[in-house]
Amino acid sequence: MTLDLNYFKQKLEEEKTRLEIQLSQLGRQNPANPEDWEAMPAEAGMDVRTTEQSELADTFEEFGNRSAIQAHLEEKLQEVKAALGRIEKGVYGVCETCGEKIDEKRLKANLSAAICIKHT
Repeated sequence: MTLDLNYFKQKLEEEKTRLEIQLSQLGRQNPANPEDWEAMPAEAGMDVRTTEQSELADTFEEFGNRSAIQAHLEEKLQEVKAALGRIEKGVYGVCETCGEKIDEKRLKANLSAAICIKHT
């Protein structure tokens, strides 16, 4: 059975767009490196000299949470871009470890899978 690459490419492009939207809600692209994203604080313009300590602590905690989410989304985005690259190279759906075909069910469950279930 041959994979419907158009289906997977469309799904990957949709996932890429979704991830980029989510990332833009948490931060911005690094102007020096467009492949990198930077988390931004939820409240811009806070004056740390006049803000209460508890409010500052909450702000820093929220920034830490946003940074963790941003890092996870950025990693997923890189995986999706790599999968799109594999489609362009004609190796999408082929395990990078053993060279065998990746089961279509696995690819539908994880569009950016680069290895078969045996090598997870």
